[in-house]
Amino acid sequence: MTGSKIAAIDLGTVSSRLLCTTMRDGVPADSRKHTVITDLGEGVDATGRFTDAAVERVLHTCADFVEEARAYGAQAVSTTLTSAARDASNGAELLDGLRALGLIPQVIPGEVEARLTFYGVAHDFPAQRIAVMDSGGGSTEFALGSYVPGTALDLDEAQSLDIGCRRATERFFNALPPAGEELEALSAWAHEQFARFWGHAGKRPDRLVAVGGTVTSLVALVHELAVYDSHFVHLRDLTQEQVDSCIERMAGMTAEQIAALPGIQAKRAPVILAGAVVIREAMRTGGYDCLTVSENSLLAGAAATIAEALAGKVTSIGWTPELAML
Repeated sequence: MTGSKIAAIDLGTVSSRLLCTTMRDGVPADSRKHTVITDLGEGVDATGRFTDAAVERVLHTCADFVEEARAYGAQAVSTTLTSAARDASNGAELLDGLRALGLIPQVIPGEVEARLTFYGVAHDFPAQRIAVMDSGGGSTEFALGSYVPGTALDLDEAQSLDIGCRRATERFFNALPPAGEELEALSAWAHEQFARFWGHAGKRPDRLVAVGGTVTSLVALVHELAVYDSHFVHLRDLTQEQVDSCIERMAGMTAEQIAALPGIQAKRAPVILAGAVVIREAMRTGGYDCLTVSENSLLAGAAATIAEALAGKVTSIGWTPELAML
């Protein structure tokens, strides 16, 4: 559908995100993004439940998102929930609250999350075989394969692992700065998880592309971006040596000290160190000295999939979003 205005909401473990965009011949244009750190997954790894405060934060943010989408003129919106919602036993309150806002929430499996992210990223690498990693708050998704525009995705692997910056922080760190043995235990655990994945993943693509707030924040830290610049960050390389330097820099700091670093959002400061360790171990076990950071993500894949659904097409990723009409 040429020129259709659409919106996609993604509610993750750490961040709630909105993308409003105009799809022209299947390509997003005039895109507007809004990200709010809502920490939906706070405490979920330990308790298996959302806190009332977290649900309230997300619902308040989504009420604002709905107004933004309407003001943009979006005709339809999808709402996806990922790792934290897959884990929480009391998700009904959140889902009911989202429905009361006129949204149709979908708790998506990790494999669908991986496919959506790959689809969003792969448009920048047409016909190239790549590995895409989305390391979030509660999980890390991998998708390996290629995409030729106008065809279905050709994926060798799409898998979700229960390892992310929020889960890792709560499981291994009692406080910041962490004790040396806590940092070592996290590194060993992450290494084991990722080594198992890469061990059965077959031939590894030459390029690893990573998305998510951890890697974008690390680029901002490396280049000391006092004001975040998505155009600068998009398709920027991040080396394992740079990630190591960031870990060494933050390992002896409190959350307040990390928050004072250039490029680090205050609300991300408590989880960025563990997130950086997760990224480093994914690179180490995969044999990647360098990765490419993408600003495209699940939201971009969702937008393209929404456009296909509105046009009555079979979706490229084999999953169909449920759309709320605004």
